Amino acid sequence: MHERHRPRAGCCHHGWVPDDENVVAFPQAPEAIELRHLRAFVAVAEELNFGRAAERLYITQPALSRQIRTLEQLLGCTLLRRSTHRVELTVAGDALLGRVRPILREVDATVSTVQSVGGEHVERVARLWEPLARAAATDAGLQEQRTAYERMLATFEAPPEVTVTPMNANGVPSLLVAPRPDEAPRLMHLHGGSYCLGSAFGYRPLAGALALAADAGVLVPDYRLAPEHPFPAAIDDAVAAYRWMLDRGVAAEEVVLCGDSSGGGLVVSVLLSLAQRRLPQPGGAVLMCPWVDLPLNLQDEVTEILRRSTDAYLGAHPADDPVVSPLTADLTGLPPLLIQAATGDQLLDNANALTDRAREHGVDARLDLYSVDAHVFQLFWSFLPEAAEALQKAGRFADDITRPAPRRAATGRRARAAGTRAAPRPRAGGG
Repeated sequence: MHERHRPRAGCCHHGWVPDDENVVAFPQAPEAIELRHLRAFVAVAEELNFGRAAERLYITQPALSRQIRTLEQLLGCTLLRRSTHRVELTVAGDALLGRVRPILREVDATVSTVQSVGGEHVERVARLWEPLARAAATDAGLQEQRTAYERMLATFEAPPEVTVTPMNANGVPSLLVAPRPDEAPRLMHLHGGSYCLGSAFGYRPLAGALALAADAGVLVPDYRLAPEHPFPAAIDDAVAAYRWMLDRGVAAEEVVLCGDSSGGGLVVSVLLSLAQRRLPQPGGAVLMCPWVDLPLNLQDEVTEILRRSTDAYLGAHPADDPVVSPLTADLTGLPPLLIQAATGDQLLDNANALTDRAREHGVDARLDLYSVDAHVFQLFWSFLPEAAEALQKAGRFADDITRPAPRRAATGRRARAAGTRAAPRPRAGGG
């Protein structure tokens, strides 16, 4: 073998390359781009921070950096400018971000569609929802629907590590669900139920799991329901309960508002109402499978059922009022939002539309999708792995906000020494 015919370092070639010849670069290969590359890019582009993006994806920062570099090499352009203190999108990166989000959504929806729905967990979820769905579809009486919902919620129990204490929150009957009831609550959960169903009592299990995940007390107001108490009764009750939390000495920026389904929509209405009343915004909000499209502009299979609930809640109030229709509202100034949705949820479009609307107005909005065919799947945290994971993420999001700086630093040191704090996980035979 001649001296000049030796392997070229770093060259992926099965033969030999003469030193005096040019090495021809491989052609760009977009077919080699993997979904993980795109998800990594979107996470960094949305967080503008490699540390937070890596935590969000459950990978290390070096692994995340390698995925971003691979994507840039495959595309042949720089997507992110990185410096010691900041991360910025390039023009190419901004163009990619706007186009890759709908691609990933479509992929997630497609995967969900083709996955089997005959699994044990999914069947169990469907059986639990079925009595309420049947009552709503047959236009059963309101009391029958309320009873069906409470019976479904009653199949679960609050975690034994929390206590449940009745509270009068500025005249609003509420429950404090907390691992340490002597501490002022830092989370408030507004329950779902299409503004007409549900109760603080029925939501003790979900609030308890959330309290453990966030390691903080959760106040659950028993806000007034429609049609007996139409708009704005629920908003007024939630604002009153929020002010009660602040009156107990908790800083607004250390409070997180949470809500599921219509409760998620109610949370956004409360945030907009706080802005109108010139009251301080909380530090963040968690929206679980939110229903925010009261005018019902988005297409779904449950429109008629939702229309009846909308009419009961709004009464004569116009549905296009931005306070109750955040998809048309100016969301500028709202706190960071963690939006969780199921890819098989008929209200998935609500979560997508709200996320886009919030980002258009400069709100730090993060959308987490879970491959589940169930609305408000978080209710089933005791046996559904995706629900337990969602609550853990919600807990971490809230924990970052609700802990005062000195306590957060001390907890961080303990966590690094002892490992991640325990959070709700599916229980064998739970529910």
